[in-house]
Amino acid sequence: MCGCSTHQAQATQTIERDPNALTLRVEDMTCGHCAATIKKAIETSLPGTSVDADPASKFVSVRGSTDLSSIKALVTEAGYTPTAA
Repeated sequence: MCGCSTHQAQATQTIERDPNALTLRVEDMTCGHCAATIKKAIETSLPGTSVDADPASKFVSVRGSTDLSSIKALVTEAGYTPTAA
């Protein structure tokens, strides 16, 4: 989990779940900084992916890859705990 102090300023708008994307739930993604960290970790390591990370709904949607184990490992390496959505 991130150490920033923006958790109270959490976004209230949620992103619609994309049925064509691989979706994970990340309960410890609590703010925009967390979401940006997860997005960067995945998109940098898996070129061609597009990530929507929404701290309000706790969902991370990934398009451009179907490798669930790699994506979960990247989120874990970034310091978060992904689970199946």
